[in-house]
Amino acid sequence: MGKILVTGGAGFIGSHTCLLLLQKGYELVIIDSLINSSYSSIKKIGNIKSTTNQLFADRIKFYEIDMRDYLSIKNVFDIEFQNNNAIDAVIHFAGLKAVGESTFDPLKYWDFNVLSTVNLLKVMVQFNCKTIIFSSSATIYESKDNCLINEDTTLKPINPYGATKATIEQILNDLYKSGSNDWKIANLRYFNPIGAHPSGLLGEDPQGKPNNIFPLILKVASGELNQLRIFGNDWDTFDGTGVRDYIHVLDLAEGHIRAFEFLERNKPNIINLNLGTGIGTSVLELINTFQKVNDVKINYVFDDRRKGDKQYVVADITKAKEILGWESKKNLEEMCKDGWNWQLKKSSK
Repeated sequence: MGKILVTGGAGFIGSHTCLLLLQKGYELVIIDSLINSSYSSIKKIGNIKSTTNQLFADRIKFYEIDMRDYLSIKNVFDIEFQNNNAIDAVIHFAGLKAVGESTFDPLKYWDFNVLSTVNLLKVMVQFNCKTIIFSSSATIYESKDNCLINEDTTLKPINPYGATKATIEQILNDLYKSGSNDWKIANLRYFNPIGAHPSGLLGEDPQGKPNNIFPLILKVASGELNQLRIFGNDWDTFDGTGVRDYIHVLDLAEGHIRAFEFLERNKPNIINLNLGTGIGTSVLELINTFQKVNDVKINYVFDDRRKGDKQYVVADITKAKEILGWESKKNLEEMCKDGWNWQLKKSSK
């Protein structure tokens, strides 16, 4: 098996995907700036033993780097190449991801997300590494109120975060069409990953105050925050709150494995795929389910709509089913249960 570089591998989705890759026998090079993640997730994964009683740490190399620095990325590829362990493929998670923050500090998002990716791709070209899975987002799509979104939906992001993702997809598309057309590229368009590993080993652990709803729910439930702010109760939905497609992080991680296996066994290609459940859940439904499953109370207040938000964002996952043979397995109750289990174990330490 070849060696895979995972950028942002210490983060929420990245760490869960790294664990699945290791369980399948891959060797990993993980790079992360640790700006919005923690090295503790890598340590936890490394301390797990494989079926052959080998520590996963033996198949992980970790580099703490800022990908806005081209030479830092090149140095990682150089080291691995000199050790006769050339990197064969990249799964690219690294980047900032808060919609609200991006509207107030757009330059930060263009800097972190786009510049880092261009640097990465330059190094990949230099080392003839031409397989990449990109962590894209449903925020690239035009709003389609109360309709499922498929991959042919017009790309029309309404916030800087979504714009950076759409731009990176365009860069990858241009790269695929250039030269010898020997790239293998998968743009995976996520909807709303939540939950945690059922063991409580891994979960979403952002540095500072979270920007996404699920870690905020966890902090309110645990008493770290007093209340949750819900942005808008006047949307044109059945209960007035925004509707999203929440997917368990492990289902999403499995989607990456399926995408990588697809690229490995097929000719050079570029594919765009939605990864979601196809089920719409309102913010109030999410809160009520969390309260019911875990027998806890979530205090919340309604606030004005947040700039850059959308009313209804739910995936049509037909294409992922057809191409990858993949679909989500875990339901909303499992997402809420696993997330709370992660929070309880984290808080008890």
